[in-house]
Amino acid sequence: TLSAKTPLAAAIRYALARIARLRPWLDHGVLEIDNNAAERAMRAIALGRKNYLFIGSEAGGRAAAIAYTLIETAKLNGVDPTAWLADTLARIPDCKINRIGDLLPWNYAR
Repeated sequence: TLSAKTPLAAAIRYALARIARLRPWLDHGVLEIDNNAAERAMRAIALGRKNYLFIGSEAGGRAAAIAYTLIETAKLNGVDPTAWLADTLARIPDCKINRIGDLLPWNYAR
């Protein structure tokens, strides 16, 4: 038996109240239980935010967000961001608008 006032009982109640949200993680071993990987990927941006004051406008901030997203997406897909970006910039002029998806990092042919 366990007193309802103990910290362990409180932890058990907490887990049982959230079991529906916890179930997918328990059923599928590939799911992450936290977002630490995403936070680690963003750490460099957060630590260097004072260095990014040159952005200077909302449009500049939006452009930087797009650039960071593409670079991190390339890394997550195991693609060298520098090589992918150089290749993509070289291929853009000859790329048809309906084939623009071929230039994204997950479609990059190494």
